[in-house]
Amino acid sequence: MSVLFLGIYMLQKKYRLKKYSAIIATYRIKNIVADSNVCIYFGKEKTNINTPTKFAFVVSKKIHKRAVVRNRIKRLMRESVRLLLKDSQIDNINKYLSVIIVAKHNAIGSNYRAINSSISTLLTNLQ
Repeated sequence: MSVLFLGIYMLQKKYRLKKYSAIIATYRIKNIVADSNVCIYFGKEKTNINTPTKFAFVVSKKIHKRAVVRNRIKRLMRESVRLLLKDSQIDNINKYLSVIIVAKHNAIGSNYRAINSSISTLLTNLQ
């Protein structure tokens, strides 16, 4: 079994979606793109280009009851988005205010490469 070391890097504070009201507003807009591993909700388009797009990551207890498993999936999703932002591989993401990435049940057995490919293809194909 090979292990991919992800380090202890976090998503920068300016990219984190933390307010509950902003998360609820993003869910209400109902702009959804889905895959077998993740589902992505994205908010409304920006009027101010200077503000960065903010991300939130959700793994429900319905996916798995153990917090260790849920936290690992969130770490994989966070690392994927962090590297995509660092390498500027997702160009059209900067036109949205908020993005929520929700894990699906297939994400439990997935490795980093599967989750990274799911997130990168869905983020590049946003409307």
